[in-house]
Amino acid sequence: MFVTLAKKIKTAEPELKKELGITNLHALPHIKKVVVNVGVGKAKDKKKNELVADRLAKITGQKAAPRGAKKSIASFKSRQGDVVGYAVTMRGARMWSFLDKLLNVALPRMRDFKGIDAKAIDDVGNISIGLRENTIFPETADEDLRDVFGMTITIVTTAKDKKSALAFFRALNFPFKKS
Repeated sequence: MFVTLAKKIKTAEPELKKELGITNLHALPHIKKVVVNVGVGKAKDKKKNELVADRLAKITGQKAAPRGAKKSIASFKSRQGDVVGYAVTMRGARMWSFLDKLLNVALPRMRDFKGIDAKAIDDVGNISIGLRENTIFPETADEDLRDVFGMTITIVTTAKDKKSALAFFRALNFPFKKS
């Protein structure tokens, strides 16, 4: 499944080396990990938290780790350690499979999708993509549309700056907005 992205990287290496002015093949940017975060807010409902964790596990193929609140905030009625979100960190084959599914299946299913904004790349070469609905992934059941949640997908690379990261993501055929 992830062979398509790996082939894209192999075929794009010569032009990427030329574009970035890098002679060593190992100095080219590559993807280290993909982190998917979902916030459940102040949801005290255990069933909703279990539903979010279960759907996130179906989407990513890996069990979601609960994330607790760092400190108590009385106005939000949250205590330190309360579950406020879930996170999944993927590496290796599972990461490539998820990226392939994200680029080829999920993003094209998104309503009014015109591309990823190039401003989503930060100064150290990572990209964060915010999704409003989990229903764009094929693993989610369409009959439960009342429990829709959003997520943030962060792709961590070894790129040193924004320019090299943008060139790397363009070589992987990430769908960026036309500017």
